[in-house]
Amino acid sequence: MYPRKFDYVAVGSVAEAVEALRATEGAKVMAGGMSLLPLMKMRLLSPTTVVDIGRVPGLDSIEDRGDHLAIGALVRHADTAANELVRTHAPALATAASLTGDVQVRNRGTTCGSLAHADLAADQTAAVLALGATLVAQGPSGTREIPADEFFVDTLTSALEPDEVLVEVRIPKGGTGSAYDKLGRRGGRSDYAVAGAAAWVERSNGTVTAARVALTGVGTKPTRARGVEEAIVGTDGSASAIEAAARRAVEGVTVLEDLYGSEEYKAHLAEVYVARALAAALG
Repeated sequence: MYPRKFDYVAVGSVAEAVEALRATEGAKVMAGGMSLLPLMKMRLLSPTTVVDIGRVPGLDSIEDRGDHLAIGALVRHADTAANELVRTHAPALATAASLTGDVQVRNRGTTCGSLAHADLAADQTAAVLALGATLVAQGPSGTREIPADEFFVDTLTSALEPDEVLVEVRIPKGGTGSAYDKLGRRGGRSDYAVAGAAAWVERSNGTVTAARVALTGVGTKPTRARGVEEAIVGTDGSASAIEAAARRAVEGVTVLEDLYGSEEYKAHLAEVYVARALAAALG
């Protein structure tokens, strides 16, 4: 199927993109296009104007800023996956990026684009939640910082305003480790997640002192598994502690039945992949 008619604007700066979004109702930003264009082809989304930021300079880098990493809006999935800074300080995100889509998608699509798309079964959304990331948006009034916990509002709905551009995601350094794992829709780890989990942990003197765990593919949006976090903190991080914590994977989560599994099946998968992510993060 072909998209409906739309106007196309290639901008040279974020300020130009913001102005184009502000001036045109129904306009949408395109970075790599791997999330936007399929929806347009299926006519599930029909923007009046596509604002292409792909040529904007200065948005394609990953920077070490001391206490955090900054990943720009045009950094490709493949670059996020392969970058040594990300692999060292945010392995959950590196793994999630490496499992996003296929080779073509990973070499064209962007990490920030995937986050802005806010798909309920995407990979990197769970990773940034578990890592406690901050997303930076630029709009007519300047920039604002949005905690990852507040960014994913609902299915395909983020906290971005219609005239804002997601310009970078900031990943804090620190913690003992992080990890991501999933069951993909095509079996193994291929395609969108039927259920996936990301975990970040901090351990001191043999005790888990802090943890963040997030689910994707299970509910209406990427979400924190706070019951798991509560259960694992204060334990020794042993296999039995992980197993007990994972039993609370869908506590407070609205589990969705879909073509890929019943509520019971997805709840079971959530427990399995939370346990795997925690075990890998604790190393």
